[in-house]
Amino acid sequence: MTISYKDAGVDIAKGNEAVERMRKHVASTYTPGVLTDIGNFAGLFAIDTKAFPEPVLVSGTDGVGTKLKIAMMMDRHDTIGIDAVAMCVNDILVQGATPLFFLDYLAVGKLEPEQVAQIVKGVAAGCRDAGAALIGGETAEMPDFYDPGEYDIAGFAVGIVNRPDIVDGSKTDVGDVILALPSAGLHSNGFSLVRRLVFGEAKLAIDAEVPELGGTLGEELLRPTRIYVKDILPLLKAYPIKAMSHITGGGLIENLPRTFSKHLSAKVDVNWQIPPVFPFLQKIGNVAAEEMFRVFNMGIGFVLIVDGDTAEAMLTAYPELMRIGQLVEGGRQNDHQRSKRMMRIVVLASGRGSNFQAILNRVQNGDLPLEIAALISDNAKAKAWRSLPKQGSKRSHWLMIPLLMGKNIRKRFWIPFVDWLRIILCWPAICGFWTRRWWTLFRAGF
Repeated sequence: MTISYKDAGVDIAKGNEAVERMRKHVASTYTPGVLTDIGNFAGLFAIDTKAFPEPVLVSGTDGVGTKLKIAMMMDRHDTIGIDAVAMCVNDILVQGATPLFFLDYLAVGKLEPEQVAQIVKGVAAGCRDAGAALIGGETAEMPDFYDPGEYDIAGFAVGIVNRPDIVDGSKTDVGDVILALPSAGLHSNGFSLVRRLVFGEAKLAIDAEVPELGGTLGEELLRPTRIYVKDILPLLKAYPIKAMSHITGGGLIENLPRTFSKHLSAKVDVNWQIPPVFPFLQKIGNVAAEEMFRVFNMGIGFVLIVDGDTAEAMLTAYPELMRIGQLVEGGRQNDHQRSKRMMRIVVLASGRGSNFQAILNRVQNGDLPLEIAALISDNAKAKAWRSLPKQGSKRSHWLMIPLLMGKNIRKRFWIPFVDWLRIILCWPAICGFWTRRWWTLFRAGF
């Protein structure tokens, strides 16, 4: 008895059938730059050097994540490819790039030609929407690695931009306006949390009718990611856009600061209509608002940063654009720090206070993700005391505790009970760091 590749779980004939079924979908994406057809070892693409005399190639790769589980539960596979394309081309668009071509990688547990053809059909639809040619791909049948019916997909996009037209956020400044385009819904991020909420907590079926969503749960969750290429490329030609951001995993909190100068922060006003799917999910699991904005796009899919005059002109010409905030002075790390509870420390300062000043400078600049909860010294004249107002910090934000030990300290200070309690609890640790009469840094972490 002989054993074949098919016996091991890989059917070459079905692989060839899948290629034939997807051929027309792939061909529908071809642009003038495509030099090869499906089936070659590599895809060739010719750059238009007249349109791009100083060409810079821009690349990006991404996947769809556990949103794939939704497609499998619904047994609907013709839209998930749009998500794969969108996640890649929207990212390269942020740098001002025009998408040129796309490649996909599809891994399946058991190759079903029609299922593969439907997935590639979605990829092709996304490519047409983005103006990118689907010039290559790989379909891998991996028995024992994926269960039958399961699959994963990843995409790779390459675009082009003239060097002088690269959008990198380096020209952003205080007062610049943040404009936004809405998302189509959840897009392709946060689905591990989504599935935990709707299936684990709410015990909903995928085909459950949800009045708040205006349809079935599955229809809402599977809604494809919006591709912004046709919206953004005309704006890039017409207006001086300083920076852009694709709002994906991490939401506005994580993605917006990636796109502007380090000395700036974003002041965002949540003045837009948040799509119903987000409050629906939040209510199911009593999810904190901060967590919602950190995980999901919350209705904002793409952001542009421009100066004030440009913003007014764009808002007039493009009604779908929304003004959601502006840039203000303050390092981007400060935004991140304010969005989470940071480690709190106690600083034990000597007479000079030079070490404290160095620590304080790094905290204020956002280099250290810390919050100084207390400053303790045995010297009432320590320079460290004078450092606080110089940094622009309100004294009420600091617990200043001159210890009643030094011979030159005669005044008593009223301290809230909770702060006395903190001192008492950490006193043994503080004493462990006593060296002669001078204090060193103590990390309390309370």
